[in-house]
Amino acid sequence: MNKNILILGYGAVGKATVSHLLEKGYSVTIAQRKVPKDLPEGVQFKPCDVLNGASVHDCFVGFDQLVIAIGFEYTVKTWQKQWPTAMHNIVKASVKNGLRVVFVDNLYMYGPQTGVLHEELNLTDIQGKPAVRAEITRIWQNAVHTNGLRFTSLRAPDFFGPQVLLSQFGDFVFGNLAKGKTAQFLVPIDQPHDFAYVPDIARAVENLLNALDNDFGQVWHMPCAPTVTTRELLEIGAKSLGVSPKVFSFPLWGLRLLGLFFPLAKELWDMRFQWDRPYQVNSEKFTNRFLFKPTPFNESIPATAKSFST
Repeated sequence: MNKNILILGYGAVGKATVSHLLEKGYSVTIAQRKVPKDLPEGVQFKPCDVLNGASVHDCFVGFDQLVIAIGFEYTVKTWQKQWPTAMHNIVKASVKNGLRVVFVDNLYMYGPQTGVLHEELNLTDIQGKPAVRAEITRIWQNAVHTNGLRFTSLRAPDFFGPQVLLSQFGDFVFGNLAKGKTAQFLVPIDQPHDFAYVPDIARAVENLLNALDNDFGQVWHMPCAPTVTTRELLEIGAKSLGVSPKVFSFPLWGLRLLGLFFPLAKELWDMRFQWDRPYQVNSEKFTNRFLFKPTPFNESIPATAKSFST
């Protein structure tokens, strides 16, 4: 398989994917609007504005495979305005340049569910962020069926990892515990909830980059370690740091009021179906196809927690 890979976006997942692919001998190019300050030696850079179709097309020329790891500001207005435009541009340029595409996606497009999430669930009509994710899913799926686009979606739940500052186990949780402060959550922590480890996502991306064309045009769920509660993972991390797990968890009902003053709280309230019930993901399809084993929490959580103490 061609080892010259273009990665669109250099956030937590983009960085982990670059690091993993470099270790495996791939030639990697990062594309986004500005050059990252911490771009590793040997990684190339190409400017790309995903909201500009000509910029996207020019960026994609000469590559065979693309990893989409971009993110936009976590507001529904931004998502509604920017995600469809970006996906249309990416799909059009990928078709024209013949790229195979691996999209690191989330699970919002299913909307509220009462059972385990699986790949055969219908796209939701719930407004807000779920509707945006459903819309961009239809965009790439339509191109698969009508234009022969080789595109696959790796859908992951909330992710975490070493120095992933904005995750549920990021700066306000393990970062605080490492400083002797109280871990702070804006969501309930006693429901069973699946979490994906960012280095595992990078490994899964490589699996798909090396997969057959027949594995494209479909959806894959990211494998996670066996489901536990957020509190249980907090306790594992606190133990690895040698501290008592002091924790404050904001009540879910309070997010609605807090959202009047704190925009992120409103966004979390709108997505409360992820936290007011068990949130579990079936990933047997990926696990069986690629013989993939996620990192156990007794390894991934301490590695994450300790990264905030250095």
